[in-house]
Amino acid sequence: MANKALFGFLRGAQRAETQNHAGGAAYKRSDEQALAQLAATGCLNQTFYLDAETQLETLFDLGHKVEPDFLAKTALWARQEGYMKDMPALLMAILSTREPDLLTRAFPHVIDNGRMIRNFVQIIRSGAVGRTSLGSRPKRLIQAWLNQASDHALLAASVGQSPSLADIIRMTHPKPASAERAAFFAWLVGKPCDVAKLPKAVQEFLAFKKDPKGSPIPDVPFQMLTALPLTDRHWAKIAERGGWHMLRMNLNTLQRNGVFKLTATTRRLADRLSNANEIARARVFPYQLMAAWMHAHPDLPESIRSALQDAMEISVGNVPKVKGVVAVCPDVSGSMTMSVSGWRRGATSKIRCVDVAGLMAASVLRANPDAFVLPFEHEVVKVRLNPRDTVLTNAHKLAAVGGGGTACSAPLAKLNAMRQPVDMVILISDNESWADRGAHWGTPLMREWMRLKSRNPDAKLVCLDITPNTTTPAHERPDVLNIGGFSDRVFDLIAAFSEDRLNAEHWVGAIKRRRLD
Repeated sequence: MANKALFGFLRGAQRAETQNHAGGAAYKRSDEQALAQLAATGCLNQTFYLDAETQLETLFDLGHKVEPDFLAKTALWARQEGYMKDMPALLMAILSTREPDLLTRAFPHVIDNGRMIRNFVQIIRSGAVGRTSLGSRPKRLIQAWLNQASDHALLAASVGQSPSLADIIRMTHPKPASAERAAFFAWLVGKPCDVAKLPKAVQEFLAFKKDPKGSPIPDVPFQMLTALPLTDRHWAKIAERGGWHMLRMNLNTLQRNGVFKLTATTRRLADRLSNANEIARARVFPYQLMAAWMHAHPDLPESIRSALQDAMEISVGNVPKVKGVVAVCPDVSGSMTMSVSGWRRGATSKIRCVDVAGLMAASVLRANPDAFVLPFEHEVVKVRLNPRDTVLTNAHKLAAVGGGGTACSAPLAKLNAMRQPVDMVILISDNESWADRGAHWGTPLMREWMRLKSRNPDAKLVCLDITPNTTTPAHERPDVLNIGGFSDRVFDLIAAFSEDRLNAEHWVGAIKRRRLD
């Protein structure tokens, strides 16, 4: 008689066919899953395990393996749901070499502002996708954007270099749709123009440059004004006119320039920071609010600091309340101390992967106060959390522990040792498990998961990966969801998964259901 214990365990298991970057047993993602993962997390910077060149090579290879329709929809997902910038532009550049008709349909929805236009042009001109010229179709799409963009959008796009908006206008030679737009294009590239036909904001900017004291401050990007002599009243007007992200990113600058000495202005800015509608429109990463709060100057008014905390609570407000018992497991191992956006000289975020994992775990705890929180490295780490504390407070506690090797199976082994009933396990990690070697068939994580499933047959596992890679310790099954990213929108898919609203393809299926029109 065959060994019932052995083959009972193997029933439904899948052999681990590869290794992760740390040398641990892992499963390969499908090409579509891998592309989605890289698109939602890839930063094209050095991560703990991957350099930028390897990320680019892998993404380029996957971009030519999947169907063009999925490539376009992944770019759309990464931009609209993942809030990414560089990756969607890169996917659009690859699509331009594969299926121009799909590029035409997806372009306006993905390349949706001046920053994205500049990213797209920079990537193509670099030759990274196999071409150095824009080509007729991309050029027409850029020309259409230049003519259809508002004056304000063009002014915002004019801030930045390599390439500058002026460079792009010179490359694409857009045909102005009006005399006013012709004058605007000429001014942007430094050519003589009829000043009377320029947008009102540009005319006011030129007047303000001549006479800062006697002219009203123009409604232009504040970067165009910082070299001029500005008063605290000028800075206050800039802050009130600026976008929500501009406000979040420049709180310390506004503090240095005396804006928060003005009581009424301070009150209005605090109200804007914590306005739910503005937060939704800004498509902010929760970790960006964490960064603003962590780096806020000690002299910032308490109302501004409180508004940042309120904004954080709002930004994670769509974390699902999961029916039943939830265990949330943030990875606090050494590899999670890498910057969430990777390392690049002069452009490295101070927010680490462990900060993001802690933030997401604390958010789940806020929505599910009875959840088990099991931070792990090579084993589960003890941390006492209060569900009534703010998300930021609990995230800070979680990020302050750990630092050892990675064993993604550790929290499941703990649950199994406790014989704890559980309905959903949410693992937040870089998935580079290596300190739990020993499984000879599946991965150690899947071994522990199948033990847990023998006691909790309806339980579900979510592996939320916040780094770019193409492997996972848990192969995709009806009860296992692999998803990547660090925007708050990942919680929408987790909610759908918990309520059986996803089809058999899970995340990939959700991307395929996107409409390009």
